[in-house]
Amino acid sequence: MDRPPGLSVRLKLTLSYAGFLLLAGVLLIAAVGFFLLRQGEPAFNSAGAVQATPATMFLKAFAPTAVAAMTFLLVFGLLGGWILAGRMLAPLNRITDATRLATTGSLSHRIRLPGPNDEFRELADTFDTMLARLEAHVAEQRRFAANASHELRTPLAISKSLLDVARTDPDHDTTELIDRLHTVNTRAIDLTEALLLVSRAEQRSFTRERVDLSLLAEEATETLLPLAEKHGVTLETHGDITPTTGSQALLLQLTTNLVHNAIVHNLPEGGTVRVTTGVRPGRAVLTVENTGEQLAEELVPTLTEPFQRGTERIHTDHAGVGLGLAIVKTITHAHDGTLTLTPGTAGGLRIDVELPAA
Repeated sequence: MDRPPGLSVRLKLTLSYAGFLLLAGVLLIAAVGFFLLRQGEPAFNSAGAVQATPATMFLKAFAPTAVAAMTFLLVFGLLGGWILAGRMLAPLNRITDATRLATTGSLSHRIRLPGPNDEFRELADTFDTMLARLEAHVAEQRRFAANASHELRTPLAISKSLLDVARTDPDHDTTELIDRLHTVNTRAIDLTEALLLVSRAEQRSFTRERVDLSLLAEEATETLLPLAEKHGVTLETHGDITPTTGSQALLLQLTTNLVHNAIVHNLPEGGTVRVTTGVRPGRAVLTVENTGEQLAEELVPTLTEPFQRGTERIHTDHAGVGLGLAIVKTITHAHDGTLTLTPGTAGGLRIDVELPAA
């Protein structure tokens, strides 16, 4: 925004300090003069005539001293005010320099303002925290873009290889080629739709409405029941009415991803998935637990990162695109909720989604 040039804050503070000091001096001199005028008596000569009035004596004796004092106060106020304003605004200059560096893309710089806790220190610490979060977010977005490019390039490279084989070998069985191309293209489409879903959730471009998590849990388990039966996994659903507000489509996707993830990351046979909904003070809670392999503590926090997989999937179908829990995390944050992952003592994983209660 183009704005007309104006006085600097330092100059304004300097003039304010000098003006206040000058005003205080004027008031003090006026009070002293008023006191002298009231207490003074006329001066008489040898003949008994009035030689000088108190006002005349005030102007001759006190006025020059007052003018000199006022001149000194003005110079001292300007010089001292300039120095004092500079010292007071020094932390603000450091914050401004850090802001300029941030606008150039340098997010690693920190102010780290020393000294006691005051308004400038609080502002600097808040700015440092913002830079740290922004740097982490930018790094995460860069990793996401790099991983997404890699994941999208893989099916395209496979399709190109299959087509090159078909071109060099016209007698090759086209049925197998078509089936493999269909599988690869389906994976690319699923990945693209997942990326679009993540983008939509991050932008929060959805209409909020009243949603019952217990109904979404029932719908998700019914939809994935054939997949669970195919892999010998038992689905259990418990819970009361659990109202929250948000996008029903996104929250259904969240629930479906959790249940799907719990099924495909389960025991080879005889596994269990428990879906529970409930209400805590001010919170609507969705919990999905499953049996499975023992997970290391340090591995669990990475499961919500895009394209990260805790273990190799046992079932080659429904292999997913590595965005299941990343989508869950994004949708949860878009609904002002919290996502908690806890490894089971006997194996498997427990995932709690807490959303604001309606």
